[in-house]
Amino acid sequence: QLVESGGGLVQSGGSLRLSCSVSGNYFAINAMGWFREAPGKQREVVAAVTSNGRSVTAESVKARFTITLENAKNTAYLEMNDLKPEDTAVYYCSVDHDYELDPLKYQWWGQGTQVTVSS
Repeated sequence: QLVESGGGLVQSGGSLRLSCSVSGNYFAINAMGWFREAPGKQREVVAAVTSNGRSVTAESVKARFTITLENAKNTAYLEMNDLKPEDTAVYYCSVDHDYELDPLKYQWWGQGTQVTVSS
């Protein structure tokens, strides 16, 4: 099971924390990350992290977003601060066995969680 949580509606400048947890048939997960999709825009990688300590965050959000991984819980977190209206999108968690840092290439995707930032 892959469970995302933490999306919602927030005012510009606010914060949200997304969580992504895997359990059950998901085993040996070594990479977790998020990408987002906004209406009329291409999917965009937001951040990814691997179990061996590597991570990447998109330049557009690097100063505001932080990804962390709690290996023992198979849970990744995306802390999003100083949110802007342009961050409005559906955020998808994705996971994989490999150690790549591109969530768009991961094998398993969640159903997505809506993040809406009002101006």
